[in-house]
Formats: sequence, structure tokens, C-alpha cells
Amino acid sequence: MRTATPRRYLMCPPAHFRVTYAINPWMDPTKPVDSALALFQWEDLRDRYRALGHTVEILDPEPGLPDMVFAANGATVVDGRVLGARFANPERAAEAPAHLAWFRAHGFTDVQEPEHVNEAEGDFAVTSTWILAGQGFRSSPLAHDEAQEYFGRPVISLELTDPRYYHLDTALTVLDDARDEIMYFPGAFTPGSRAVLSRLFPGALLATADDAAVLGLNAVSDGRHVVLPRAATGLHAPLRDRGFEPVPVDLSELHKAGGSVKCCTMELRPATP
Repeated sequence: MRTATPRRYLMCPPAHFRVTYAINPWMDPTKPVDSALALFQWEDLRDRYRALGHTVEILDPEPGLPDMVFAANGATVVDGRVLGARFANPERAAEAPAHLAWFRAHGFTDVQEPEHVNEAEGDFAVTSTWILAGQGFRSSPLAHDEAQEYFGRPVISLELTDPRYYHLDTALTVLDDARDEIMYFPGAFTPGSRAVLSRLFPGALLATADDAAVLGLNAVSDGRHVVLPRAATGLHAPLRDRGFEPVPVDLSELHKAGGSVKCCTMELRPATP
């Protein structure tokens, strides 16, 4: 039996969401964005989390930061400790201090500004044993050492090779952090990184290219419910076979910027008792 664990998430409404620049292959500024629909879809995701028993905190959006809706990129929180982000692209740089200001205003006392480029949970996936860390497009490998020193957890570096999967969270999902269970798309990684994943997670769920191409790996799990993009239908049966409950949502407007469920969701992991 799978058991859902109540989580605490940080999300940011897409009040200023637009696609006005292109910093990944999904973004096309010539394609219109329906701002009202984007907000409706985001609110549906927020409400589903709350209906599943999770707490959702809200980060106020700031004008001029259209990608701030992708709250997962603003910081990584492990055991109540906060490692901030340092964005690779100047278009997103101002998001980092906005996130750190939120943490400092909400009682987090162990907050560190990073020295090296990392895009937080975009490239850091946390299990009970490891922090899996992506590199190749955004986060620096030096940030992996920084995270290991700060959090005191072993960090496993993984090399991404396909620009469509520019962040680790577009190619890999932690399904059960307590049991170190994941799903991932092998085609997004180098042969060496695929070998590492196969060795560490021999029973992992392997996603197809079709499900990866609709951002099906950009998902969030509470240990039982897996909230994932509606179009990733090929993942439903394999997840159910393993005892998980897929919860499909439509974030098609946010897909236009290369983000989906996980991109919108930062997990605020509490201190270990």
C-alpha cells in the first residue's frame, strides 16, 4: 500500500506570466499566451494540492518577472535549510532575491545565498538518501559540491544532453522519497549518467519519449498521488501497477514556457526531528 505524506509547498501565481523571450526550446515569443487560462490552470493545480491534504504557501509575483510562476527554481529546502538560487539567464536573475526575501520573512533562519549557478529544484531532486543533481544546460557542477557541503547529503551528478530537457525536473521525478523510488526518461541523459541511474535505481519506472515530450516527468508525488501533465497518458498504467494514483492536470499554457507541475511547485521540507 502506498501512503501519502502531507507536504508543504510554495507556489507563485502567474499574474505576470508571458513568453517574451526564449531561453529554452519550448519558448516561442511569437505564440500568444492566454493569461486568464494560465491563471485558471494554476489555480486548479493549487486547489488539487489542497484537496489532497497539502499546505500551499503563496509567493507574491513581481512585475517584470514572467517566469516567477515556476517557483521550484527559486530555492531548495532540505531539513528546513534553504539554499537559494543563482540563475544562469539574466532574464530570471531577480527572482532569486525575491525568493530569499520570502524565506527570511517567514521564519526560515538558515538561509544561504549560493556562490555558483544553480536553478534549485529545477536541477535538484531530493530523496531520503541522495540529492540528484542535473547539469549540462543550467546548473553548474560546482553548485553540486556547494549543495553537498551545505545540506550534508551525498549529491549525485547527472549530465543532461537534450536541450528540451534543460532541467533535471523535466526528465526525472521522485515518486517516493522515503523509498528512493524515481521515474525518468533515459534519452535525456548521457550514457554514463544512465548507467549511474540504473545502478542506483534498478527498479525505476522508465518513461517513453512520447511521455517525456509532453513534460510528463515534470510531476509531483506525495508518495501515493502523482500529479502530472494530463497529456502524459502513457504513464498512468505503469504508475497504477506500482500502487500510485495518477492525478492528471492541464497546464497547457505554462507548457509554452517549458514548465509544468513540478516547475510550479517548490517543496518546503521541514527539519528532521
